[in-house]
Amino acid sequence: MSSLFSHRTHMGNAEEAMLMVEDHGPDLINSQDLRRQCSISRSSSAYYHCEEQEREHMMAHESLDYLPSHSKVYKKWLQEKTYRNEWDRWLLMGLIGTAVGMLGFLVHQIIDSLIKLKWDLVEKYVQDGNIHMTWLCVLASGLAMVVFSSGSVLFFCPAGSPSGLPEIIGYLNGTSIQHLFNSKTFLGTFVSCVLAVASGLFCGPEGPMIHLGALLGCGLSQLQSDTLGMHLPIFTRFRNSADKRSFITAGAGAGIASVFRAPIGGLLFTFEEVSSFWDIRLAWQTFFCCLMATFTTDLLSSSLYGFVYRGHFGFFEAEKRIIFWVKNLLDLNVLAFIPTILLGMLGGLLGALFVSLNIKINKLRMQFFNSIPKLSLRKASKLLETVLILVCTTTVTVYLPYFFPCTPVTSVRNNSEIINQFKREISEYRCSSSTWIGPDGIRYSNQTFNQAAALLVENGKQGITYLFKRGTHEEFGYSSLCTALAFYFILSCWTAGSAVASGVVIPMLYTGALYGRIIGLILVSIFGVQTNEYGAWIDPGLFAAIGAASFFSGVSRLTISLTVIMVEITNDVQSLLLIMLAVMVAKMVGDLFNASLYSSLLKLKCIPYLDVEPVVHHRRKWLNLELFSARDVMEPGVKVLHLKENIASLARLLASTSHGGFPVVCRPKPEHPEVFQGTIKRFELCALLENEQIFEPQTNGESFSSSHLLSYEKITVEKLPNLSRLTMLLNRYATDPQYQQLFINLEPYINRSAMSVQAHFSLQRTYIIFRTLGLRHLTVVDLQNQVVGVITRKDLMPFPLEERLRLQLASQSPDAGEQPLDSRPWMCS
Repeated sequence: MSSLFSHRTHMGNAEEAMLMVEDHGPDLINSQDLRRQCSISRSSSAYYHCEEQEREHMMAHESLDYLPSHSKVYKKWLQEKTYRNEWDRWLLMGLIGTAVGMLGFLVHQIIDSLIKLKWDLVEKYVQDGNIHMTWLCVLASGLAMVVFSSGSVLFFCPAGSPSGLPEIIGYLNGTSIQHLFNSKTFLGTFVSCVLAVASGLFCGPEGPMIHLGALLGCGLSQLQSDTLGMHLPIFTRFRNSADKRSFITAGAGAGIASVFRAPIGGLLFTFEEVSSFWDIRLAWQTFFCCLMATFTTDLLSSSLYGFVYRGHFGFFEAEKRIIFWVKNLLDLNVLAFIPTILLGMLGGLLGALFVSLNIKINKLRMQFFNSIPKLSLRKASKLLETVLILVCTTTVTVYLPYFFPCTPVTSVRNNSEIINQFKREISEYRCSSSTWIGPDGIRYSNQTFNQAAALLVENGKQGITYLFKRGTHEEFGYSSLCTALAFYFILSCWTAGSAVASGVVIPMLYTGALYGRIIGLILVSIFGVQTNEYGAWIDPGLFAAIGAASFFSGVSRLTISLTVIMVEITNDVQSLLLIMLAVMVAKMVGDLFNASLYSSLLKLKCIPYLDVEPVVHHRRKWLNLELFSARDVMEPGVKVLHLKENIASLARLLASTSHGGFPVVCRPKPEHPEVFQGTIKRFELCALLENEQIFEPQTNGESFSSSHLLSYEKITVEKLPNLSRLTMLLNRYATDPQYQQLFINLEPYINRSAMSVQAHFSLQRTYIIFRTLGLRHLTVVDLQNQVVGVITRKDLMPFPLEERLRLQLASQSPDAGEQPLDSRPWMCS
């Protein structure tokens, strides 16, 4: 949900003075108190170590309501809707899956075509041994692509920076992020993704594909765009927050399903990592959406390659469909679990190191760019950084193979697999080969190839395929594997977070496959190449796949979905137990050091995110929130509205506050105190004030005419189209004397099912209720049902919680010197 008013630094007239800064104000929290909360010291915050400006940026994010407002006009709207089968929902899910599948096919084809074109242009220079011209031409083509890639997100996307998986996770958790589902964002992300991967940067298309899938899920389900000026009058019943999030969730799952050809993995990925709200109906619909996405990508890929029809339409070849297909499954031995545990520990350690380094690099990057005051110069600096990354990457990929000699292929195959496998690297790096067919009819080869070229020249996806191959025990030596590991780890860590739309899944798999194959090579060096069935598990290709899973888990901390994805992309069901063990060990080891990469990026970008369980620290101890109550964190200074509200007073309230919603109270009887009735959102109030026909003069009775009720569609808006007109209206309502005598009846529009809790209610359970129901506001009442405070998402974030509970502990402990704070019952070790 975009903000109501844009931020104005300088206000030059009376109309602008009426503008309230919604972007920089929290929901139902006084901004003065907020600044005081944001200024807490770094030592008192265990999780959100943001600078002052970053904390204010986090507080500027608006929250979203998961459920629609349960008002009288909403119930009237529901009565007009006939109950139907969910055919239209399933139809939309199928359309979203098909669209994402087509997009995934398009992304892969463009990337492959651009990579082929880039290396075909320099093939003559490579064969002639002109390394400098090779480097120059590869760099020139890469620069052209990376400049357009970075420029498309910096200068074309409305946000001015690449968005990705952390933003999708934050949105589905209930945080509004501007420009996340914009048509320009879709086009800019698509162009940036394909050009960044094809340019030669060490990255992949997976993260942007999840974002693009979510964009398609949002666009096709809502069928409206302010950018394109399009508002189609179909599927209007899905234009609400709950259904919108469901389609976005399905689109994100379809994105990962299409890019990996892994429908079950896409479903489980959204369940484990992306979505905060899940039910069995959504699981079935996401399952269908992922199925359609994978089917569409497979169907188009079956006969089209390089945008040329190759025949055999609808024939799914396993080698093309399974992206890292492992042909030869190996019989396992219980001894294989020992190096698997070692790989899991190594994956957890290196994964934690990758997360730590990447967050430090991104912090330095943000500090440096934020120190540049001019926006255009700041964007130009970000673009220059991507150019510098490309120069370093191209230098490594072009010059490094020339330091490695040509190595003979020692394997003997009865087909041309080896010839095709290294064809491009052999032709490019002058490694000669010859093949012949012996008297027994078997094709023999004395083929040679360049190890470093095979790993680095094309892209990470091709390198992973080489590393996963079984029966290739000695085709990659220690020197090439260690060199590729060092450079790929550093450059991929630097690339992640730069000003291009890129993913880290391919780098994670590739890095893990490199050190996994090194471990496998060590075992081969110790025990030799085993040809019997009991020792066949000592294969570097097997441990490359296990290492890839362990590093992926060490960085992302995924378990269930990662295991399924690894099986789907390799077809290696035989190694399932080993992959599960490596993933579990890597996650446990990584969790000892830091959070996952996606969680760390959420905190770095200061996106308010509520975890499943609240984790609050004080003096390096966990606080037991069951021993605190809702009153300990609520905001007491709440402005309330009445069922019958004066127009001038309401206009002044909207102009002088930045609250996203207001509790509504009334007196059941004249002698009774005002009790809580429900809530009404700011946008709903603004929509009501734009319709003067519902204003009525003051009457002696309490009854209002119901003939001028606004429809549910009119008051349910995510943003107001004409902000300047609303500004003038608020100014006129607040200053014109005639509106002092006019009133509005809020009763038909308030949310009668708004949640409230008693002031003494458990804070732990308050948190669970707030997150589980996807609330934006939670009203706190006393025993007489009078409003005493309110709790919003920002109140339940870790550092406001820690600050308020620290003050609460201090106020409850006047004799703190007699009893150490760490020994009290609310402290957990």
